Amino acid sequence: MDVLKGHALFNNDQVMQEIGADLVEFKEQYAKVQLLIEKRHTQGYGTCHGGTIFALADGAFAVACNTGEYPAVGQHCTISYLKPGKIGDTLTATAIFKAPSGRSEIYDISVTNQNGEIIAEFRGVSRMVIPKK
Repeated sequence: MDVLKGHALFNNDQVMQEIGADLVEFKEQYAKVQLLIEKRHTQGYGTCHGGTIFALADGAFAVACNTGEYPAVGQHCTISYLKPGKIGDTLTATAIFKAPSGRSEIYDISVTNQNGEIIAEFRGVSRMVIPKK
């Protein structure tokens, strides 16, 4: 994987570092994060833990909504799990800006495997933190 080290928020995200996720691309209101699924990422049924998939999507969301002028935090989000991730899969979370709403922005994050199959769909709403003057 071509790993980028140019986004401080991602580089300082201890969860992303601990699970072994890699930031592979980002630009304004867009990010792509990848993770090779290992045994440590699985739950009791032997497939990728939903929390791991959620964390991967949330990591891409965090980078995408923090590429602008003001820092942003997650306001709320939802996820739909569509297929299981398996050991050996490379999951990619791709965050794309969808719409603004005042200080909030909506992002859709698709999590796919190396075959392009959709594993999960995540929608996040961010809230810009604008410093008081």
